[in-house]
Amino acid sequence: MNVSEERWDAVVLGAGAAGMMCAIEAGRRGRRVLVVERAERVGKKILISGGGRCNFTNIHCTAENFLSANPHFAKSALARFTPAEMIAMVERHGIAYHEKTLGQMFCDRSAQDVVTMLEHEAAEVGVVVRCGVSVTAVRRDGEFVLTTSAGEMRAAAVVVATGGLSIPKMGATGFGYELATQFGLNIVPCRPGLVPFVFSAEERERWCDLSGVSAEVVARTGKQSFREKMQVTHKGLSGPAVLQISSYWKPGEAVEFDLAPEQDLLEPLLEKNTVRDMGNALWALRAALPTRFAERWLAVHPPRNWTNQGLAEMERGLHAWRVVPAGTEGYAKAEVTAGGVDTAELDAKTMESRRVPGLYFIGEVVDVTGWLGGYNFQWAWASGVSAGRAI
Repeated sequence: MNVSEERWDAVVLGAGAAGMMCAIEAGRRGRRVLVVERAERVGKKILISGGGRCNFTNIHCTAENFLSANPHFAKSALARFTPAEMIAMVERHGIAYHEKTLGQMFCDRSAQDVVTMLEHEAAEVGVVVRCGVSVTAVRRDGEFVLTTSAGEMRAAAVVVATGGLSIPKMGATGFGYELATQFGLNIVPCRPGLVPFVFSAEERERWCDLSGVSAEVVARTGKQSFREKMQVTHKGLSGPAVLQISSYWKPGEAVEFDLAPEQDLLEPLLEKNTVRDMGNALWALRAALPTRFAERWLAVHPPRNWTNQGLAEMERGLHAWRVVPAGTEGYAKAEVTAGGVDTAELDAKTMESRRVPGLYFIGEVVDVTGWLGGYNFQWAWASGVSAGRAI
């Protein structure tokens, strides 16, 4: 049959985590579903996630682990498909997995196992997946009419699972946002999320030769804080603590780092019989910081004097290193896109547009952005299931 003659119950745009899960769920309910993917294969972003091991969920996932203009929006979808249900699906396919840290669940072998699982589930329920097909236009004429590189197709429902702007080398585009705007939906301004910070030229000169050095810190901005690793890079700062706090950071704001959480490093130097000098200060700082970073910290932030007051000031500085990033590494290195289709435009139970019946938005294209550590995958699965059940 010619593609131009085909009619579907639903066409899903995007064969990533959200799109495939949506198609599977709709297929289980007897819907005729086509998934259209502009890349040459299914799940390209899944394959590079978690260092190639796919951090497919987080067992501690709640709505509090997400940023959104409406912090309650994600609750409904997350309740419909839980981390336990995702783990059960993985186990059903015999995929070996483990918990790494902080509830993060990873494949033992490869992210390919998750992609294969999705392909098998889709095939079992009759979902058709076509890769290497781009959609150039969508209009609504009673039903949806899609113009694609493979011809014209019609559908009762269209699900937009096109992802965000992050990692453009993987084929990311703004098509989902353009489609939402075309149909009159509001977009919350997008920005890179879970992204490394870039230093100013002066700060880069001061710190970036320490590239690769890392330490456990508490990163703070506003009321938000994360305790994880920070790493110096050749451009600025990265590591889990930095990526986490970056999603909450606004240009021009300061980020504060506690370099020695819950430790009083200079306490020994305040004792009467301890010699107060650079050598002993360095010895004290090494209790929490790598030697090279401790040496640089003392060179950049020496105590005003070796009195109790001077040492107390230095201690306070260690717990409140104030950094004003010059910016971030942008979408090229961002793991997710913050912002997106306004949740006020969508039904929280079904992910369907309130303005345009039959038009759904799921996954990263929506203004729901998770923390680092499997949360964005769980949102993809859950929002996909919600839409798939509603179609």
